Amino acid sequence: MAEPARPAGGGGAGGEALGRSRGGLTSKLHLSADGRCRPLSLIVTGGQRADCTQFQPVLEKIRVPRPRPGRPRTKPDSLAADKAYSNGPCRDYLRRRGIRHTIPEKTDSQAARLRKGSHGGRPPGFDQERYKKRNTVERAINRLKQSRAVATRYDKRGYVFLGTATIAALVIWLRT
Repeated sequence: MAEPARPAGGGGAGGEALGRSRGGLTSKLHLSADGRCRPLSLIVTGGQRADCTQFQPVLEKIRVPRPRPGRPRTKPDSLAADKAYSNGPCRDYLRRRGIRHTIPEKTDSQAARLRKGSHGGRPPGFDQERYKKRNTVERAINRLKQSRAVATRYDKRGYVFLGTATIAALVIWLRT
């Protein structure tokens, strides 16, 4: 009997969310957080997966219930991200959904834009005060990783690890 083919990204079966790195098998949590460092949406992928590829799926999973009956909010008022998300598709997606964003421009993109002169276009807007609040995501990750099961990933399957991270996120929401 032939063995099933491994996924292109490495690791084990498709649902395990494992990726190869120098340190061995790894996984990565992609998340969005509100201003009080509480996770709004979570996605688990293999550790070698780029952050910018999960930008749109993470934002589409945001569901914030309203105080009164009605559909949950799915669009944040504003967003702050680091240079990993400073590419055309991410900015186009935010512009299409009408989300104000603060993402610094990469140095090489800035140099290419300046090299083109007047044909390079205007630089993207950047609000330094809003960008200072970007570390709320890092603090949300630190809060999640206070749970030992999330920090070390004892779970074999990706969906089980996602459940563990979701329970840790629920605990954060209940405590704050």
